[in-house]
Amino acid sequence: MNKQQAGFTLIELVMVIVILGILAATALPKFVNLKAEAQVAALEGVAGSISSAGAINYAAYSANSSKGTNLTTATACSSAVASIMQEGAMPSGYTIAGNVPNCTVTQTDGGATKSSYIPATS
Repeated sequence: MNKQQAGFTLIELVMVIVILGILAATALPKFVNLKAEAQVAALEGVAGSISSAGAINYAAYSANSSKGTNLTTATACSSAVASIMQEGAMPSGYTIAGNVPNCTVTQTDGGATKSSYIPATS
């Protein structure tokens, strides 16, 4: 009786393990430093939302002066954000400085900064 055996040889299994190791070694550095990129993306999101809120406020005030908030170039960015943002405050972990229209958003833990534009209504 002839039995024909089926399966993988030891060399084939070792080669698959080696190939998987090489792929893992080349892909690993791509995922190592995602925290810094995530912090930058979050900072850009906060700065963008502030700019968007400023643009909406400008449009609302321009269309009808009883809507929106009158922001002058002497308005501090912190008080402008408090009056135009829906929640009325900066998200935790961020600060804003400067005067309208040029505001600077800073991460308190990472120290990164991003400019944000809030248009003056008058």
